[in-house]
This record gives sequence, structure tokens and C-alpha cells, in this order.
Amino acid sequence: MWKRWRIRILLFLAVLGPGIITANVDNDSGGILTYSQAGAQYGYKLLWLILPITMALIVVQEMCARMGVVTGKGLSDLIREEFGLRLTFVLMVLLVVVNYTNVVTEFIGIAGSMHLFHVAKFISVPICAMLVWLLVFKGDYKSTEKVFLVASLVYIAYVFAGVLAEPNWHHALWSSITLPAKTVWSNKAYTYMAVGVVGTTIAPWMQFYLQSSVVEKGIRVKDYGASMLDVIVGCFFTDLIAWFIIVACAATLFVHGMGAIQVPSDAAEAMRPLAGDYAFVLFAFGLFNASLFAASILPLSTAYTVCEGLGFESGVDKSYREAPFFYWLYGALIAGGALTVMLLPDAQLINFAILSQVLNGVLLPVIIILMLLLINRPDLMGKHRNSGLWNVIAWGTSIVVIAMTLFMLWGMIPGH
Repeated sequence: MWKRWRIRILLFLAVLGPGIITANVDNDSGGILTYSQAGAQYGYKLLWLILPITMALIVVQEMCARMGVVTGKGLSDLIREEFGLRLTFVLMVLLVVVNYTNVVTEFIGIAGSMHLFHVAKFISVPICAMLVWLLVFKGDYKSTEKVFLVASLVYIAYVFAGVLAEPNWHHALWSSITLPAKTVWSNKAYTYMAVGVVGTTIAPWMQFYLQSSVVEKGIRVKDYGASMLDVIVGCFFTDLIAWFIIVACAATLFVHGMGAIQVPSDAAEAMRPLAGDYAFVLFAFGLFNASLFAASILPLSTAYTVCEGLGFESGVDKSYREAPFFYWLYGALIAGGALTVMLLPDAQLINFAILSQVLNGVLLPVIIILMLLLINRPDLMGKHRNSGLWNVIAWGTSIVVIAMTLFMLWGMIPGH
């Protein structure tokens, strides 16, 4: 019995990485800001989203991992082959635009977290931009993945921050399993924030990065069970962290009427007198780790996706000479994101960050629908096609997000 379990554990550790890294980087600067703002503005009223989002995240991420294992190809590569270059090109342009806003948000988080320790953004942002560029440019897949896995563990800081905030546990848990009153949907800001929470939790870029990572790691069909466990563990962990971030801010900022967050660091600064220095340090350190972590992954994901979709060589195991466009695009996104933050007025940071997450939510249904059309192809997936339950959850996620987005856009029209 022990020998069988030891083999399973070793197999899980062998494929560990893509699922946990992809899910945890989802709690980036934009995610932390969105969750913090959700808790600060609405208390526990958005916690009910976490359970259905977790299920949807598991389904969507598992679909990506399965397609990567079975086909041995990245998602954008499959989209180009099955739907043509024109659609792929348009999709890549949209993804680059959305991901660029996300990269900017990561550097907003870096600047904000380091500002808490009295380091100006004109120092912290360029230094961190160089660090994340060197991490990938000078490393290989295995060494880079180890760094990212260690960074994933630091997210546990938010659990401690949530506990130190001393929330109303009964209220928080009850709000997590009950739907809010129908009247909340008449609040345009609430709908906008709900779309942002969905978009930041199931971001479009994650699907492309996960599938590419699974392919690059060389996971085989016979090892897929362990890979699926990697995805599930990552999804549960990342949404647990999201839950604690909302709870921490609801128990401090919302309760004390301090809902206005201008930059991600405001959540940590406001928490200091309410929950103590330990909560402040944990929240601030977690924000820096998350921002630096995602500032590495997001440009990397975009470079993988675009190169695969347009037929360029890609991969951190390849040299600059073998994949020049891959490294140039990665570097351009980092440089562009860093420069934008240094030039962007501080008053615009909060609006820019939340907008980036809402854009994720708007693009998400398009990606899921394309994935569903691919994964249900008998000639492509064979016996590894979606089950009926998986199709219901994935299609349901797309329909709900589309409905929420349309409702949000309708509410933005003057007079509505």
C-alpha cells in the first residue's frame, strides 16, 4: 500500500508546476486589488461568487491541461490550425491588448508595495523589470519553474492576514454559500465589480499559459491523472487565498467605512491601525511577491501564445537566436508595462487596474467557447473529449459571464 502511494506522490511531484503556478499567479496585483476592493466596498456580499468560480476554474483549467496532454500543442496553435490564421490574428491582438493592461497592473502592484517601504517607483519598477527579464532570458524551464513554485508558497501570507483581521467568521462563511439579495444587481458598481472578480479569477491568459506549460513540460497521457491533481490543487489554493483577501478587507476596511482604495498598497496601509503591524507586513509582502511573480508570468504567457498562434519559435529552453521574436515580445511587454506605470498619474492607477480585470471578464467567454469547440472534436481528442457535466459547467460559465457583461454594458448607457 505504501509503495503504491509513494509512486503516486512521486508522480504528482514530477508533473507539479503548470497547474499550481498558473492558478496562483492569478492572484496578481490586479487580483489582489479587485478582491481588496470587493471586500472594502461590499463587505462579504461578493463571497458567494468564490464557490461557483472555483468549480468553473477547475473545469476550464482541466480542459486546457487535457488538450495539451492529448494533442501536444498549445491552445493558440490549435486555434490557428482549426479556425484559421485570420481569427487567430484578431484574437492575438485582443489578447495582447488585454494582457498589456494586466502587465501594467503588475508593475502598479510592485510600485505600490515598495512605496510602503519608502522606495520610489522610479527605483523599484526599473529594477524589478530587469529582474523578471533576466529570470527568463538567462534561465531554463526547470530553474524558472522552481522559482515560480517557491513564490506560490508565499501566498499563504494572505491566510494569516485574514485571520489577524479577526472577521465575523459566521457571517463570512454564511455569505459564501448564500446568494445576495436581488436588489444588489440594480447597483451598477456591484455588477462591474462582479465581472471584475470573475475576470481576475478565470483570466483568459491563464488558459494559454497552462496549456503551453503542460506541453513544454512533456506530460504524457498516462501521467495525466497527476497533472489533473496539480490543476485542482492550484485552483483550490488560489481561490482560498482570494476568499481570505476579501474577508480581510471586509473585516477591516468595510467595517470601518474605509472603502476607497486608490492603489493596491492602500489596503495594506489602512489595515495597519485596524489589524496590527503583522497583518500590514504580511499583506504588503504578499502584494510585492504576487506582483513580481505575475510580472514574470504574464509577459511570458503572452509571448508563448502569440508565437504559437502565428507560428514563431517559442520557449524558455530555446536560445535568443532560436526564438528572437519570443524574447523580443517578452521584453517589450515588460518594458512597456514598466514605462506606463512610471508615466501614469497615481490618481489613474485604481481605475486602470480594475479595468484590466473587467477586460479579462469580457474576453473570457470567447476563449471558453473556442476551447469547447476544440475539446469536443472526436478527431482531435478521441475518447478524451468532455463529459456532459464538464460541457454544462463550461457552457454555463460562458453564458453567465456574457449575461453579466451585457448587463454591465447596458447599465453604462446613459439613462439606464
